Amino acid sequence: MIHYNLRCKKGHAFESWFQSSSAYETQEKRKLVNCPLCGSTDVERAIMAPRIARKKGREQAPAVEQVPAPAASVPATPAEVIPPSPSTPLLMTQEREMRAKLKELRDHIVKNADNVGERFPNEARKMHYGDIEHRPIYGEASPDEAKALIEEGVEVMPLPTLPDDRN
Repeated sequence: MIHYNLRCKKGHAFESWFQSSSAYETQEKRKLVNCPLCGSTDVERAIMAPRIARKKGREQAPAVEQVPAPAASVPATPAEVIPPSPSTPLLMTQEREMRAKLKELRDHIVKNADNVGERFPNEARKMHYGDIEHRPIYGEASPDEAKALIEEGVEVMPLPTLPDDRN
């Protein structure tokens, strides 16, 4: 695994892990690496200091202080208003990336599937047993209804609820 400090063209700095440097390059070329703050795929690696492992105990030597990213000339987004804790910047970056991906998945489903509302358990069963044509659907089901569907072999998955959905 390799850790990169990244920066988008709007000046937002963030971190990400990749399987290898070639994996990063492949994802960058395919426009799969994007800024968790603004969504820009125009991303580049920022200057980083190396971390050198010590022989005794395989501890890591403290890294040389990193060069700060230039200040962004765009107004701060809500995610930038609360600065990350120095002890958890990677976790917060990963959390933002995960939320962005979950939102992207949810938006894709809502855009490309039919909302059948409370009819979801019945519609899913009808498709499973071949009574109606298969199509992408989403809707509402109680935990008991979802459990019953799964026990019948009907493939269902809950849509992620994001913090913004509750506000």
